[in-house]
Amino acid sequence: MLTVEDSGVLYTLREVCERGGCHAELVIKMVSYGIVEPAPGAGGEEGQQWAFDLPSLLRIQKAIRLQRDLNINLPGLAMSLDLLDEMDTMRREISCLRQRLAQFSSGAGEE
Repeated sequence: MLTVEDSGVLYTLREVCERGGCHAELVIKMVSYGIVEPAPGAGGEEGQQWAFDLPSLLRIQKAIRLQRDLNINLPGLAMSLDLLDEMDTMRREISCLRQRLAQFSSGAGEE
């Protein structure tokens, strides 16, 4: 298992396939469709030296579940995962804004 100080544990293509229950060809196709990216500095042709961080591993696992459960093709997976990520970002922003609004509202009553 490879490690990098900044990003924690990295997983080889083989480890990703074992943990995701998939073949290397699927992960290679996911990379080509932009569904997931190897960690920076992980070179090599067709995945021979690729390494993936934990968020990438989790994204691959989510993509595999979507493909299995909903029978989504790879271009559809890429778009679906991007939309799900965007929704998560919006939900976090809404939560933050609600907290700020609550602080503002409670602070305005004290004056």
